Amino acid sequence: MTLATDQKEGEGGLSATSRAMLALRQEVFDLWEASVRDDIDEAEGVSGPILINTLPAFYDNIAEALTLDYPRDHGASNTTSMSAHGGERARMTPFRADQIILEYQLFRDAIGTISRRNGLQFSTEEWRVVEVSIDTAVRDAIREFSVIQERMRERLAATLSHDMRNPLSLILTATQLITGSQDLDTAHRVAAKIEVGAQRMQLMLAELVDALTFERSTKLPLALSQFDMRSLLDAVAQQFNVGGDERIEVHAASIIGYWCRSSLHRALDNLITNAIKYGDGGRIRIKADSQGGRLIMSVHNHGEPIAEEQRERIFEYLRREGEGSMAEGWGIGLPYVRSVAEAHGGSVAVDSSAATGTTFIIDIPVDCQPYASAAAR
Repeated sequence: MTLATDQKEGEGGLSATSRAMLALRQEVFDLWEASVRDDIDEAEGVSGPILINTLPAFYDNIAEALTLDYPRDHGASNTTSMSAHGGERARMTPFRADQIILEYQLFRDAIGTISRRNGLQFSTEEWRVVEVSIDTAVRDAIREFSVIQERMRERLAATLSHDMRNPLSLILTATQLITGSQDLDTAHRVAAKIEVGAQRMQLMLAELVDALTFERSTKLPLALSQFDMRSLLDAVAQQFNVGGDERIEVHAASIIGYWCRSSLHRALDNLITNAIKYGDGGRIRIKADSQGGRLIMSVHNHGEPIAEEQRERIFEYLRREGEGSMAEGWGIGLPYVRSVAEAHGGSVAVDSSAATGTTFIIDIPVDCQPYASAAAR
């Protein structure tokens, strides 16, 4: 089962080079992770599932693109997966932009090293696909990383200008009173007020730094529990498969982890409802797999693809793209799905093209306990 973001079944139709590259996935990631931890100081303390992030799906995307007639020009085409990677780096790690570039360079080097070690030779055209995939992924990831960093700076500026206005005003007023007073007792009382105001500002700054350092974003409160994801997928499918209709298919093995069942149930409900609404009336496939401590779960349908310029914007709260069948009803559901994924320490992405259909992917740690918001515990 490939982990690529179109979540196709098996490796049928892929070239010998594509299949060989898929077989080397684990070796590549073992070398890549070791290299990242050796070369990037900020990777120290970042757990494996957070470090590996959305990269397994990207790797399989590249493998698919090596098949010349496969409808994917390169590993980052048709998908928002690598934007999601940059978003997670901003929210979940202390990585800088230059270190994201470096980790992709190490990713390319790991692919080359492991391929040579196993006798896999790329043609010039095939290696060009690898290079273009990584170059494009870097741009996608850095763009989203920068957007989130800018939002953090805006939130910092808003907090500084609003919450600190009162204690700063108190300090300025008290300073004026001291300047105009000849009485020592009055000066002492006013000085005490200045101290109180300064302490309030100091506390606000500490809380703000903590929020920006550890929270990184507003998260939904979660009720985490241990369960088998296959049981949830079956329950969601049965909810829609009524009256003998078996339109919703589930392809997943038993995967046991710690997640919030109710929020993921609602997220899947939203994705399936969209698949029914915007699909071509055919089968809808739900898949789940795991790799490197990550759960990769998807909902796929065939039908009119999502335009490239809309793929990122459909996740924005109450964002609509004007009139038409592909716009109505997307105001809240997909932003909620994104919030659920991010609250679990992961992300959501979409892969959409006329040839492969539309796939929404929730990519989160198998054990979300270390990454969920404190309110969930």
